[in-house]
Amino acid sequence: MAAMKPRTGDGPMEVTKEGRSLILRVPIDGGGRLVVELNVEEAGKLRECLLGVTG
Repeated sequence: MAAMKPRTGDGPMEVTKEGRSLILRVPIDGGGRLVVELNVEEAGKLRECLLGVTG
């Protein structure tokens, strides 16, 4: 049986480029990470949405 590793949210929010995709990793409360794969168009739309609510 494989060893169980604790899920931690350690580390900063980060975005990396892998091929044609952008991979967004966001630490979440309770441990673990939310991992989202976006293309450039989707990342642009996300940027617009975030700018809209953050001013």
